[in-house]
Amino acid sequence: MTQEHYVLAAQPNTLQRPGCTAVYPVGIYGWRKRCLYFFILLLLVVMIVNLALTIWILKVMNFTVDGMGNLRVNKEGIRLEGISEFLLPLYVKEIQSRKDSALILQSDRNVTVNARNGLGQLTGQLTVGSEMVEAQCQRFEVRSSDGERMLFSADEEEVSIGTEKLRVTGTEGAVFEHSVETPHIRAEAFQDLKLESPTRTLTMEAPKGVEITAEAGGLDVSCRKDLLLQSTEGEIFLNANTIRLGNLPVGRPTASPGQPVSKQTVFEVCVCPNGKLYLSPAESASTCHSTSNVCLWS
Repeated sequence: MTQEHYVLAAQPNTLQRPGCTAVYPVGIYGWRKRCLYFFILLLLVVMIVNLALTIWILKVMNFTVDGMGNLRVNKEGIRLEGISEFLLPLYVKEIQSRKDSALILQSDRNVTVNARNGLGQLTGQLTVGSEMVEAQCQRFEVRSSDGERMLFSADEEEVSIGTEKLRVTGTEGAVFEHSVETPHIRAEAFQDLKLESPTRTLTMEAPKGVEITAEAGGLDVSCRKDLLLQSTEGEIFLNANTIRLGNLPVGRPTASPGQPVSKQTVFEVCVCPNGKLYLSPAESASTCHSTSNVCLWS
């Protein structure tokens, strides 16, 4: 060893070595780590609950590829089975029930069916309420089951009934404010037929004739004032075994003072120039001239 080396080795080392830097741990430790695990576990529980609820809803609502529950969607439209409730208006083109069941429309207040044109204007309305059924349209028709024969139709001008027979079963009959056109009026068996106009005139007209027939009973015609039988071109023909004219006035010849009045049982029918009929006592010759003073009373 040289002297220089010895001196260096013998001298005390006064130089200090640089110290090491502080080491910090990397990551989440302590309560932060525990909170993170708790939130992850809570999120996993929420996801599992949501998935279970989704599966339960799909099972309860019966979701399928074709639809949901009683609702089926196909190429022809939407099919509903069972009872369906609509809280808002329903807009459809056609409603049809199954072939083996009836179609029932039910509401707590009323059922209204509206028809509109391309501009949205109301063209027809059918309302079924608790007190009445109201139809508002230009023409109302009721047809047979095959759709070929019209049974009933009504518009602003007329009401037409296309059935072979119209039956009125009310105790008061039928009341018509205006004219009625029909080829035949008949009462039921063992029932009376009565045509009456309480305050106005009853008129029966036909281009080829009016026939009144009572096959099993009598015919009564009564009025308060005049009963007029008039034929403009033909005749009035009364054909019966007995023709009775009741309450005809009786003409009496002027009796001489002191001449007794005999009880007369046979009379002859006389006619005044104005057409009035009266009775005159029958004798060997006509007495109508002597009792014509009755004509002056009319």
